[in-house]
Amino acid sequence: MMSGVTTRIVLVRHADSVRPRPGSPDFDERPLSADGQAAAQALAPRLVQFAPVAVLSSPQRRAVQTVAPAAEVLGLAVTTWPELREWESGLVPSADWEVLYTYSWAHPGFAHGAGESLDQLTERAGKAIARIAVEYPGSTVVVGSHGTFLARALIAAGQDVEWEFCRDMPMPAVYEISC
Repeated sequence: MMSGVTTRIVLVRHADSVRPRPGSPDFDERPLSADGQAAAQALAPRLVQFAPVAVLSSPQRRAVQTVAPAAEVLGLAVTTWPELREWESGLVPSADWEVLYTYSWAHPGFAHGAGESLDQLTERAGKAIARIAVEYPGSTVVVGSHGTFLARALIAAGQDVEWEFCRDMPMPAVYEISC
């Protein structure tokens, strides 16, 4: 990135989604709930005010659906990037998810089974941020993604984020970083 050129990245956590079924793998096509759809519509004017030149998203449906209303108002397409997807935790949705996530946050180098560790997610998020800065220098970009991804992206951007912040993150949520 050229010196003195700042890219503003508006990170958006998806709105409320249909819950995954405990004991079954989560799925990419899991949509927003009715409340989540209403929240995405209500969020659109706020995102439009950032005047982004691009709207990027995780390919997972709930993230795309959250930023799509703003993209539509702006006349922009939602471009999906696989590196913006949620943490590939290696976990199946379960009643003890919070215990397992707490452990992962306390041991960010640990990976559950074939999943990625939180350190690996932080590295992936950091590379995504760097790619956005290179591809959109001096611009504002809206990025639709997921709670754990956003928390680790904030860490990659130098912010101090703890598990409690991630656990309590609202749906939707909006954070800004500059790089």
